[in-house]
Amino acid sequence: MAPKTKVMKRRELSFWDKTYLPAVFVGLGITAKHFFVNGFLQTLGLLGIRPGGKSGGAVTYQYPEEQRPLSSRTRTRHRLMHRDDGTTRCVACMMCETICPAKCINIVASEHPDPNIEKVPSSFDIDLGKCVYCGFCVEVCPEDAIRMDTQILDIASYTRQGMMLNMEELMNPGSTNGQHPLNQDLKTPPVYKKI
Repeated sequence: MAPKTKVMKRRELSFWDKTYLPAVFVGLGITAKHFFVNGFLQTLGLLGIRPGGKSGGAVTYQYPEEQRPLSSRTRTRHRLMHRDDGTTRCVACMMCETICPAKCINIVASEHPDPNIEKVPSSFDIDLGKCVYCGFCVEVCPEDAIRMDTQILDIASYTRQGMMLNMEELMNPGSTNGQHPLNQDLKTPPVYKKI
């Protein structure tokens, strides 16, 4: 026996509804309301008066000089976690490399001198040009060795090689002494010819 479906009839549009003018005026009204309310609250904020203790009005962040606050759950650039002795927590189990849908992680395993630790990565590379920031590598890691919580968002580069992160950069993210970590190989940006 097939389930019964209830057929719902749409309301017939009036002449004014067909012109879409009421919807346009409603949208303009909402925009005007935000404009005047935010302008009023910003003016009170400039005068030092804050209504009801609120910060007042819309806020503009002067990016890139001023970073907007990010949620702690935001997936940003990767980092490798340390043990107490300074070595990486990664045991080269290859789970992150296996689960990665973009195949951007490349790990080369080697034996660890400590018999309690089976393997250690001799190299751990991530190609950020391919990474889709899905976070699967973080979720699957049994040792909590990789995280995406560096709060580093500026990950642009002029070359493909500049998008590669090696194990040293993953262990110490942002440690390139003021130079952009992904553009250390370039002194000046490349010049492109118009075609």
